[in-house]
Amino acid sequence: MTQIMGSPDEANKKKMSKDEQDVAVRDSLNRIKNKLLVMSGKGGVGKTSTSVNLAIALARLGYQVGLMDVDLHGPDVPRVLGLMGMIGLSANHKLDPIRFNDHLKVVSIESLTTNKDEAIIWRGPIKFSAIRQFIADVEWGELDFLLIDAPPGTGDEPLTVAQTIPDAKAVIVTTPQEVSLADVRKSISFCRTVKLDILGLVENMSGYICPHCGEQADLFGSGGGERTANDARISFLGRIPFDPQVVACGDNGKSFQEAHPDSPVTQAYEQIARQIGKLSDD
Repeated sequence: MTQIMGSPDEANKKKMSKDEQDVAVRDSLNRIKNKLLVMSGKGGVGKTSTSVNLAIALARLGYQVGLMDVDLHGPDVPRVLGLMGMIGLSANHKLDPIRFNDHLKVVSIESLTTNKDEAIIWRGPIKFSAIRQFIADVEWGELDFLLIDAPPGTGDEPLTVAQTIPDAKAVIVTTPQEVSLADVRKSISFCRTVKLDILGLVENMSGYICPHCGEQADLFGSGGGERTANDARISFLGRIPFDPQVVACGDNGKSFQEAHPDSPVTQAYEQIARQIGKLSDD
């Protein structure tokens, strides 16, 4: 199987191998119409949940979608989607993504490790190599969207994506409270510094709608994400209400949108997915 872990021999690869990988990266990216880096300024805002549910929502609209988990130290995407087993090899001797359904395929470092609870202790250069291999050595095929779930902050992983995928666009996830919005402003600054276009901002956990009385309670506030987007002159993609069932479904590896097709959360993700599709076509 293709090595994804940047062994000690990695540093001794010949320049020709680097050139060949550059070609493979370009060839793979040329078959993907839209590349979206899902990022957040801080942890705990539901970035992975947003990545997974946006990928599912886009797939439910009929798009061909890939989801690449580059949160190398905390890869949760396979568990949230209930994907078991290891990644195999395609007929072209490339890594074959695990399929969630006919429209959504997934790659994560967790699907390449036998011990899911073993810590991945890597420095920057190895992360850089692994992320490039996730693009060059994976049989992504023709995709309408590749969503890239990055760890929180502005470190090695989002920087590697920005450098490797020059036409990527950022989708920034926040919650409404100021402590999250302050970090989001750093993410916006990061994108502008590295010349990474911002597709828009999503406000997650924006209000809780009581399932019994229908009243809304703003557990974490509301509207802060939209105000921040307006102040920064970037698109506001929409609000995702808080629903404890999102957590329950993620813990059990079940699709929330399939389990609760008529919920406000599912409707919100569908609306945001439609807006992303429209913005990407413009």
